[in-house]
Amino acid sequence: MRIGVIGTGRIGALHAHVLSRHSEVGSLVVTDTDQDRAQEIGQRLGATVAPGVNEVFNWGVDAVVITAATSAHSDLIRRAARYGLPAFCEKPIALDLWSTLEAIADVEAAGTVLQMGFQRRFDAAHAAAREAVWSGRLGRLHTVRALTAEPAPPPAGQLALSGGLYRDVLIHDFDTLRWVTGREVSEVYAAGSAAGPAMFRDAGEVDTAAVVLTLDDGTLATVTGTRLNGSGYDQRMELAGELDQVVVGLDERTPFFSAGPGGPSAAEKPWTGFLERFAPAYQAELYTFLDVVRGARPNPCDGRQALEALRIAEACELSRREHRPVHLDEIPDGPR
Repeated sequence: MRIGVIGTGRIGALHAHVLSRHSEVGSLVVTDTDQDRAQEIGQRLGATVAPGVNEVFNWGVDAVVITAATSAHSDLIRRAARYGLPAFCEKPIALDLWSTLEAIADVEAAGTVLQMGFQRRFDAAHAAAREAVWSGRLGRLHTVRALTAEPAPPPAGQLALSGGLYRDVLIHDFDTLRWVTGREVSEVYAAGSAAGPAMFRDAGEVDTAAVVLTLDDGTLATVTGTRLNGSGYDQRMELAGELDQVVVGLDERTPFFSAGPGGPSAAEKPWTGFLERFAPAYQAELYTFLDVVRGARPNPCDGRQALEALRIAEACELSRREHRPVHLDEIPDGPR
């Protein structure tokens, strides 16, 4: 297969590297608005460097991997659909619901494939937790606790374009919550704090957030997140049922220590970021995409899944602004 990679930043470079090692990928075509960066990746991987997006679509690729800036995702997805090309896209489709819905509509009208990059679905620990829930081992699920804590914020310029903590970071927790439990979120109550660096207040964003979510079967969940976790990258999920409980993300690299005797000491080598923590999952999702392109398996995470995670993030933003619970019925899931 000949695969086009649009965007060669840190995640695009990782994806290009993973694709270059797969036996089904005969060649890569890469491009980026930063041509120096694209050239560096091309030279390192032996990929063809295209001067722009037009060439990627016109040079006869079999599929595209979209890792460009978030603001470009929707247009690139729609363009892939017009060309009849399968597309893999990093989350989100867009930072607003209407652009998301338009892109999904174009993909569905064209009958093409759009696989979204929610890599935690391909993480072995999350998959095991899902099996524990679905098999009944935990009994009736009553509580879920999830968190994502990043060690440092993005540059101020990127922060303003990221969509905020709910859409950019915690959207992964929202997706995983739905996928692991098999339930839908019915209501959220969200709070946020911008008490840290002034860059967050200048961007109208928060550096730390907490959400209480009620699932459609009455299960209660909490999701918390921050961009200021100086001890390292921390992503955990705890699921408690009437019979048992399970935790994801607890290992010798979890960046915390026990205050009580007998508990774990501080990690000697804490996780530095999500690319390191989820490296095997990133590979698995891309290899799955190649199987989907070949028709060897169904799409495991389409645009509708991304839409539902975004709707939860939108409900959180509304809840935070208006200081009230928000029911998911208030967030559109179709055209106006």
